[in-house]
Amino acid sequence: MIKRAEELQREVRKEMLGGQGDVTLVHLLQGEEFQGKGRLFSHNIINPGCSVGFHQHNGDVEAYYVLKGQGVFDDNGAKSTVLAGDLLFTKDGEAHSLVNEGPETLELIALVLYS
Repeated sequence: MIKRAEELQREVRKEMLGGQGDVTLVHLLQGEEFQGKGRLFSHNIINPGCSVGFHQHNGDVEAYYVLKGQGVFDDNGAKSTVLAGDLLFTKDGEAHSLVNEGPETLELIALVLYS
């Protein structure tokens, strides 16, 4: 199967999980394609000044792979600058957020799998 770029569902989430501004998600897999193993696999685009709000994971884990730009990742209260090529991982029961404080878009692949 091939999914062409124009066939992928795009979604804009306003104030995603309590964050600022808008985050665009390009869904790479959906629904039954996860075969019960997860719920999100997307290319996320975060504009300057926008963010994914601080939230806790319960029953799942999340990985972000940064493709472009830079941001500030809050990993259970510890904040660090992250850059393209970094992998951010949040375990079940942990919490995180991500803010684009850079001058260009912050782009990442997000994957949420069930624990």
